[in-house]
Amino acid sequence: MPIAFKEWAVTVRALAEGEQLVTLRKGGIREEGKHFEIEHDRFFLYPTFDHQRGELVRESHRPELERALEEGVWPDGDVPPGALTQDGEIDQPARVRIRAFAEVAASYLITDPRCVDALAPYHVWTSDYVEKRLRWKPRHPLHVMLLRTYRIPRPVTVKVRPEYGGCRSWLELHRELPFEGTPVLADEEFERAAAQIEAIASDAVPVLV
Repeated sequence: MPIAFKEWAVTVRALAEGEQLVTLRKGGIREEGKHFEIEHDRFFLYPTFDHQRGELVRESHRPELERALEEGVWPDGDVPPGALTQDGEIDQPARVRIRAFAEVAASYLITDPRCVDALAPYHVWTSDYVEKRLRWKPRHPLHVMLLRTYRIPRPVTVKVRPEYGGCRSWLELHRELPFEGTPVLADEEFERAAAQIEAIASDAVPVLV
């Protein structure tokens, strides 16, 4: 079964549009040892609505949250009342759309808040939310993964299964999916951004994948 990386639906949209290049992790309560590990270097991007709140996304990208909500297939056919106003957390839809896969181009372990602040142009979260991610479990560094994302030719709708729930990063999808697609950024543009991210994280500890 193909492996998928679970990330906020609005983040998956940003990755698939080339508007986000990094993702940040420390691990969820269902991770083994309760800390994050890079278990795979290529995976599909699974959009989740767990813990996703509008106020945690920069205002410029809140319309993308609305579009992500509208892409979900909800049990009663409609987006839940209040979801588009981002009031509180959002229930899971019955089905979600897989639009892209990603490869880990580089990764870093970061503890310096200045590095995290400097990465702001490469993701869509608010600075307050990212700082909270860094402070959570302060004895553990923050994993920063630089992702090369590819848009698949036709989005695939998959059923949301009970085992996909909870604070976990990796899922096994119950559907065959080929790793075929087009990079969302041209090689030159991606390499330029990757060099800038590496410069920001140069004082961090690189993690080989």
